[in-house]
Amino acid sequence: MTPRDRDPEGRARNARPRDGLGRPLPYGAEGVPRQPEGLVRAPRETLVEAQRLLDAGMPFHAHEVLEDAWKSGPEEERALWRGLAQLAVGLTHAARGNARGGAALLARGAESVAAYADSAPSSGLHGVDTAGLTRWAGALARELRRDGAAVPAAERAPRLRLSR
Repeated sequence: MTPRDRDPEGRARNARPRDGLGRPLPYGAEGVPRQPEGLVRAPRETLVEAQRLLDAGMPFHAHEVLEDAWKSGPEEERALWRGLAQLAVGLTHAARGNARGGAALLARGAESVAAYADSAPSSGLHGVDTAGLTRWAGALARELRRDGAAVPAAERAPRLRLSR
């Protein structure tokens, strides 16, 4: 039996390098640097970093940044951050060619994000473009259901905020 990779605290953690879509690569291959886990960032910092990763075609890594906000944010915001993370994972699946999984996660994420549409005038909480993200997710989910083809992640990345 091969021993499992462990992190410094002894928890099981796959140490294989990963590509920009989060797929494991062989040991020794050059991968994309992983996002540090468990970072607590300000909401704006989270959105800026997640947008940078989305624009770079790395939605899996953007999901990790958004997941940190989901896990560390105030209870009343957790569904928003979870929804944003689900949108990033939906794009990850779409880019990997998993149309069914991508469409399902996009729909689930859009539903969570849409619930924050009335949180601020003309935009959601923290300037998140709830209406634009909901439209983007719906359009991409329909395309995935219709065509089933993988999409280029960077070219199809959404805008998280109304203004940068």
